This record gives sequence, structure tokens and C-alpha cells, in this order.
Amino acid sequence: MNTTTAAKDTLREQDAGTSQYLTFFLAGEEYGVNILKVKEIRGWEQPTLLPNTADYVLGVINLRGMVVPVMDLRKRFGMAEIELGKMAVIIVVKVTHSGRGRTIGMVVDAVSEVYNINDEMIMPSPDLGSTISDEYVKGLATIQEKMIILLDIDYLINEGMLKDAGNNQE
Repeated sequence: MNTTTAAKDTLREQDAGTSQYLTFFLAGEEYGVNILKVKEIRGWEQPTLLPNTADYVLGVINLRGMVVPVMDLRKRFGMAEIELGKMAVIIVVKVTHSGRGRTIGMVVDAVSEVYNINDEMIMPSPDLGSTISDEYVKGLATIQEKMIILLDIDYLINEGMLKDAGNNQE
């Protein structure tokens, strides 16, 4: 084996347990979702309201001809509502339930960074009785001396929420 092949094998081993996370702010805390779940980031636009939906479902937006439900993560987590600022965005993600892909928008206060996070850096979430269910949290990671709450987006956006928000699928 030559040096180039050995170097490539070493890089592959280093990357094997590393994932990229898009981070964003919500009520002053930084959260992250696996970037492979993110389809796009859109500037804030007022969704069209739908009747008889959960309080955290703000409505729907048109994403290139597809109707996409939008949820307010602050409401989903039981946080205080605020007036959305100029930095507020809709992160459009693809989740998988029962073998089907669904596209959902999540309103957040602002987008932060993309970080490479090794699986070994992810610590389990302590049980503190917070408003955010432990099943939504994949774990906690410390990056550059700040704690990031990593979300498991497939659990966060569950079947019940999808039924409440409409029935788009891919």
C-alpha cells in the first residue's frame, strides 16, 4: 500500500464517526440538527394558517409547488413566544417515519454555524425535567467552550405532529 492510500484510509477512519450539524438559536440556547436532514434555509415568511392544527403548527408554505407545514420550535418546546426578528428563519428538514419521507419547516430565532461533531464528543442529556423531552435530544456536545443541544429531528417531528400539520410526503 502506498502513502496516498494509507492517508486516505486514515482520513476515512477519522470521518467515520463524525457528522456535520447545522446549529441555530432558540431562546438564547444553541441547538443542532444533523445537516443531512436539512433541505434548505429560508428567510422568515408568514405561513398560511390552517384550522384545527396543534398550537405549535403555524401553518403551511409553498416550497416550489409542495405544501410544507411549518412549526414553531419555541411553542413545541413550551418556551415563551417572542416577536420574530430579522434573523428568524425557517429551516426546512426531511424526516422519515414508517419508511416515508416528509418535509417540514421549523421556525428558529437565527442560524448559527455548521460544526463537525465526532460521535465521541456527544454526551447523554441529563434528566432535569425540562420542557424538552429527552427523546427529542440526541445528546449534548461542547464546541469552542459552548454547549450545543443536539436534536433527534425524527423523534421531534413525530407522526402525531405530521397528522396535525397536513400530509405532505415525498
